[in-house]
Amino acid sequence: MIQIRKERPEDYRAVEDMTRKAFYNLYQPGCFEHYLVHIMRGHEDFVAELALVIERDGELIGSIFYTKARLVDAQGHEKPILTFGPVCVLPQYQRQGYGKRLMEASFEKAAEMGYDTIVIFGSPVNYVSRGFQSCRKKHVSLENGRYPSAMLVKELKEGALQGKHWVYYDSPVMQLSQADALAFDDALEKMERKRLPSQEEFYIMSHSFVEE
Repeated sequence: MIQIRKERPEDYRAVEDMTRKAFYNLYQPGCFEHYLVHIMRGHEDFVAELALVIERDGELIGSIFYTKARLVDAQGHEKPILTFGPVCVLPQYQRQGYGKRLMEASFEKAAEMGYDTIVIFGSPVNYVSRGFQSCRKKHVSLENGRYPSAMLVKELKEGALQGKHWVYYDSPVMQLSQADALAFDDALEKMERKRLPSQEEFYIMSHSFVEE
């Protein structure tokens, strides 16, 4: 039996442990994603209604978290939007459609709440099938005017961005302290930090940009 529901306080520790297992050594030796989950719950930009978990036969196997973000157009008008992450599925359940179901449920809920745009950073391979497009195609850039290959945009409502150019700003909670994150991880059950090929792939993607 599969159930998607809101995260509850009694889930917190299990969700952080699950997030740690899903991300450990994926993008860097160790990971910080579980620490981000830990601190974002208390931040003003955290969207608790979209903190969702997926259960399989009563076992927590995945989760997704959202924070508020914003877009600013050339005239200085701000548009409130969403970003999600971390989103994860336990390694033994990955590539089985659970992440897709979790994301789709969150998209439906976000639209019901009145949000019409989501901007994320991730591998296009994982998200284009869920309706995300290059930020360059949707005219959404960073403050420096560049278009990261890993910055992806999804309109929950067609035409939400009106064809205008927008600059993306995420929540301050995303600028976490690496020292604090490392200390948080060191206090948990030891896991071996390793260097893996996936980390180089992530480095290349996160440092590449889409040009004209």
